[in-house]
Amino acid sequence: MAALLERIRGIVTEFGGRIAHVGSGGSMTYQELWQRAVALAAQIHGPDPSSPVMVRGHKEPEMLVGFLGSVMAGRAYIPVDNSLPEARIERIIATAAPVAVFTTKDIQERTSHWQDQPAFALPVAADTDPFYIIFTSGSTGDPKGVVITHGCLAAFVDWMLAEQSFVPGAEVFLNQAPFSFDLSVMDLYLSLLTGGTLFSLTKDDIANPRELYAKLRTSGVTAWVSTPSFAQMCLVEKSFNPEMLPDMRSFLFCGEALAHKTASGLLTRFPNAQVWNTYGPTEATVATTSVLVDAALLASHDPLPIGWERPGTMVNIRRPDGTPADDGERGEIVIRGANVSPGYLGRPDLTEKAFFDEDGQRAYRTGDRGYAQGGLLFFEGRMDFQVKVRGHRIELGDVETHVREVAGVVDAVVLPVERRGVCESLAAFVVMRDRAEGSDFAAAQALRESLAARIPDYMIPRKVIFLEAFPLTPNGKADRKALAAQLG
Repeated sequence: MAALLERIRGIVTEFGGRIAHVGSGGSMTYQELWQRAVALAAQIHGPDPSSPVMVRGHKEPEMLVGFLGSVMAGRAYIPVDNSLPEARIERIIATAAPVAVFTTKDIQERTSHWQDQPAFALPVAADTDPFYIIFTSGSTGDPKGVVITHGCLAAFVDWMLAEQSFVPGAEVFLNQAPFSFDLSVMDLYLSLLTGGTLFSLTKDDIANPRELYAKLRTSGVTAWVSTPSFAQMCLVEKSFNPEMLPDMRSFLFCGEALAHKTASGLLTRFPNAQVWNTYGPTEATVATTSVLVDAALLASHDPLPIGWERPGTMVNIRRPDGTPADDGERGEIVIRGANVSPGYLGRPDLTEKAFFDEDGQRAYRTGDRGYAQGGLLFFEGRMDFQVKVRGHRIELGDVETHVREVAGVVDAVVLPVERRGVCESLAAFVVMRDRAEGSDFAAAQALRESLAARIPDYMIPRKVIFLEAFPLTPNGKADRKALAAQLG
């Protein structure tokens, strides 16, 4: 397995003059990116060689300089987006104790003489050495640092590059997710290892539809990487089609469930592009299953499967006692293989709860519910997305699936309505394709009548709220907390 930095250096040699990144504040060629990273690496010192480096910013090319420069210095990097609250960033610093915290302005100033860099000897990295650390939400409110090693990242990108037919030096990858969200690892490193151009959308671009679609028209994107929610938002725009994105060849989704209607809408709008559904938690390096969504799969499956496990990785379903579930039996998704993280930074207690060794490999209990049918895997939401209404146990994802199947519904989020800590009923937030004239009350009643033919009465949302679009988190997922706040 060739070292990732060596492979990127080979890309720089071949495509040095090509634009590596277009982002906030400008663009940067491969040659400049590499030389600036070398300049930064020479300035990273500290008494503890294992201490990581924090890189703060928002979609600037200098963030990539910070990432590569840190790894060149033999240290993992921690990507931090400026949209994160300062208090959360301070907790991350307290947990990680980075040897340095670089803003993009710091990096720009420290690498201003990048043209003068001498030859640089890359460090010899073992597969077990940390490459990056991404902090995710913890159940206690404290962020958890997921350590991803050189071996984890190499296993992920090698699989994706073997599965996808990217053209070296000719691809433009969409970067929608902030670099502090591991979905961005997919577009970033697939781009860097193919000599592609990474085209970043900023937070302001996404918040301003006119600016967003103007940027997309000039992007030249060939490989779209985003959450399904972001693509569904774009589908509301009627001009979101091959005229806007004439070079589009593939859509790659991860981070949340891909709705049948979203995939169908994309294939209708972009008949010459492929749509891929992937699944995986941060702890298993972005994604670990995939499936090509085509007309045949749409006709045979609703909801859509998350695919087949990647070569070299075992994804299976476990019962509560840890034994393997039978074909079609629901249980917890467990992942084992080279792409599984060694654990959480500085939290052996949390690591022990979620990770374990099996047959000489690392394994991870995802906390996700799913089942396998003939080797094809299906995801049914978080195991903690289960509520009890009047004694009936309900999976919120199950209700959401049925609401999305109602004619005219584009997307739906279902949340519990709680009083004094008890779930009394369900509320559905719904985005419709075309709203007929009439009151929301009448539309909600029609939706509930349609659901009555599909699900039991206790699963039917008592409250229905119609929206033009869902609020999104900085990561591009439906913002459930913001929606819950509307319930009072």
